[in-house]
Amino acid sequence: MGIKIQPMGDYQTNCYIVTVKDKDFIIDPGVGATSWVKQNVKNPIAILNTHGHFDHVWSNKELSELLNLKIYTPKEDNFMLQKDPYGMGMTPSRADVLVDYDEEIDFDGIKVKFHFFPGHTPGCSAIEINNNLFSGDFIFNGSIGRCDFPYSDPSLMIKSIDKVLSWDRDITIYPGHGSSTTLNKERNSLENWKNYL
Repeated sequence: MGIKIQPMGDYQTNCYIVTVKDKDFIIDPGVGATSWVKQNVKNPIAILNTHGHFDHVWSNKELSELLNLKIYTPKEDNFMLQKDPYGMGMTPSRADVLVDYDEEIDFDGIKVKFHFFPGHTPGCSAIEINNNLFSGDFIFNGSIGRCDFPYSDPSLMIKSIDKVLSWDRDITIYPGHGSSTTLNKERNSLENWKNYL
């Protein structure tokens, strides 16, 4: 399995290309992601969104049309793709597949699990592929996603933190911003953030 990472745009939002068995999955194509993705994929299979914030989905439409790919988005965040609720000038896109809570999708034997962790957004999810968790804006290295935005909910974030802390395994975390970490490294931080909220 290969993982390519490129921070995109003013918010340095991580766009990932995850390659498994010669299949490329594009996770969170943000501002200006199209040219980098084009240069780094050989067999693109799908565009996967962790959530609907503009800096994670900005290049959805351009890439999906250019590479003839379906967009997979947590169903509760699809409205953000279509309506540009923050008025940032994003080109609207539309999910081809609305992903349900904790849904696992099988791409020809490659299992992709969307773990539902609302709070930062209504549909905020972390995408697991081969024991690697692409956490979007749920968990960062030493921090969590903000939950004081429109459509955020601190009470749901607390439940999401409890949910991930209940996991009895470690997992490598690749966040939407900043450097990678692991769940075990973040357990104390997550407890602290939960108490703060």
